[in-house]
Amino acid sequence: MNGILWKLATGAPWRDLPERYGNWKTVYERYRRWAADGTFDRLLAHVQVHDDAIGRLDWTVSVDSTIVRAHQHAAGARKRGNTGGRKRHTTARRSGGRGAG
Repeated sequence: MNGILWKLATGAPWRDLPERYGNWKTVYERYRRWAADGTFDRLLAHVQVHDDAIGRLDWTVSVDSTIVRAHQHAAGARKRGNTGGRKRHTTARRSGGRGAG
């Protein structure tokens, strides 16, 4: 269990697992098996129920907006009056042919 926790806390590759936790392949296989069979979900649920019962669990949720992704069309909206970067060329028509004025 400590080898799995070390790996998850550090983000290091499995092959870099310190020898004190055992063979990295064994630890990885145990992690993969427990993740697949729901062992981690059951463990988390048990800890949450226990800690909530004794008042050690704070259910406050905070969302950091720097990690909330916006829809792809939310960024770069056109400004008012902007036609997508194209300039409009308007020519005034003069009556009376060339050089009126």
